[in-house]
Amino acid sequence: MVVHLVEPNVDKAISSPTQVGFVVAKSVGPAVTRNRVKRRLRHLVRERIDSLPVGSMLVVRALPPSADADSRALSVELDRCLGRA
Repeated sequence: MVVHLVEPNVDKAISSPTQVGFVVAKSVGPAVTRNRVKRRLRHLVRERIDSLPVGSMLVVRALPPSADADSRALSVELDRCLGRA
């Protein structure tokens, strides 16, 4: 998993909500698998969105091993990536 975080300008931070995007390429698997990975990631980010700066933009890119990972492994990886960002 790869996470890109863009923190907002001070002027726009007050009026802009935090935005999150997900990128799950075809290399992760068929459509059913990609959608399952997106649903899991969406749920995990929803729990952590309050810890992000207001007005920031977050992009979460799932790599092929995400298809076989359970929710706990995705959670640990997401926390690791957000800690580095």
